[in-house]
Amino acid sequence: MNFIDKAKIKVISGRGGNGAVAWRREKFVDKGGPAGGDGGRGGDIYLIADESLSTLLDFKFKSVFKAQSGENGRIKNQHGKGGEDLKIKVPAGTVVKDLKDGKIIADLIHDGQEVLIAKGGRGGRGNARFCTPQKRAPQFCEPGEPPIERELALELKLIADVGLLGMPNAGKSTFISAISSAKPKIADYPFTTLVPNLGVVKKTTGDGYVVADIPGLIEGASEGIGLGHDFLRHVERCRFLVHIVDLTQENPIENYEKINQELAKYSDRLANLYQIIALNKIDAIDDETKEKYYQLFKKYAKDVFLISAVTRENVDKLTYFMAQKVDEIEKPVSDVVVEEDTGAYDNDDSGFEIVKAAKDTYIVMGGKIKRLAAVTDERNRQQILRLQNILKGMGVFDELRKQNIKDGDTVIIGHLEMEFYDDEY
Repeated sequence: MNFIDKAKIKVISGRGGNGAVAWRREKFVDKGGPAGGDGGRGGDIYLIADESLSTLLDFKFKSVFKAQSGENGRIKNQHGKGGEDLKIKVPAGTVVKDLKDGKIIADLIHDGQEVLIAKGGRGGRGNARFCTPQKRAPQFCEPGEPPIERELALELKLIADVGLLGMPNAGKSTFISAISSAKPKIADYPFTTLVPNLGVVKKTTGDGYVVADIPGLIEGASEGIGLGHDFLRHVERCRFLVHIVDLTQENPIENYEKINQELAKYSDRLANLYQIIALNKIDAIDDETKEKYYQLFKKYAKDVFLISAVTRENVDKLTYFMAQKVDEIEKPVSDVVVEEDTGAYDNDDSGFEIVKAAKDTYIVMGGKIKRLAAVTDERNRQQILRLQNILKGMGVFDELRKQNIKDGDTVIIGHLEMEFYDDEY
């Protein structure tokens, strides 16, 4: 399976349904009154963490998600049906960012954790809602609110208890295949894993812990050289690290120091994360060399193990110790700062633009204005008056005056064409 840990998606919540203008007309019912129902609300969009997922591969094939819109109101005070919410599953450990401003919206760590990322539009009110003792026959309704459209960046940070680090070909893939049922690709030449591999190691108590084989780091990884820059973030979720060192290399200590320098450049937290050192491939060196390196590496860490991932010498001893440390060391608290996500609720599209199309013609454009015009019947004087009052309150007429509109000029809003007469003075 391809490992995809970054994706971009577009989400569109549901549009609110329009209210209806209708009248109660029944035999033997005199003056039935207004009976236009409300529009249904648009569907919301949520992201939900699912620990059964381990990659963002699904978003490679589908990147646009749209919730269901609400139905329009109907006659006999029947409200439109609300749109169904859309819940999108993402792997646990996914960080969500708004591409517009780069702000982090959510850090979904726990299985089942969900976050609202786009609220559906509210349904418009039908004319029955506007009935008062003074206004018993309102001839207008409200349009539904618009949907929210957002472009989001998804970034996966693996949720693992233990992270395996080491130079390319240090033996990490062989080690993880020896302690779990994971089957990573293994080669006998200088080869680096291209994707992280996850393995579940069973403990004597019956439960297990997750080990992540992080692709081999090289010098300069923190600056984006090689694969390290792409995968260092996966180490941030681990309780601790197991640093596998290849003792058959020319300078094992220098290789060990290079990787730790890259961790320090990437973040202080990684630099201070507890490490177990596993000196690998002892089957290929003599006892004197083993003891020499064991004593040298004891200066770097308290817990050092001599192992052979191929012959499995001392592997069980190391995994038992790792299980103890998993129980002792708590999972790190997320360092992702999540601010209040006001963008999920921002259905306001009251902005407008006025374009002078000809010498005496002005076109008024804007989401809310367009929707108001859509539910306005130009033959109905009461509806036109209400639209004019709303436009006045929004400052549309003031802006037209700034553009030197004259009495008798044409104003176009959606399907409506009206003549402008200034009654302000």
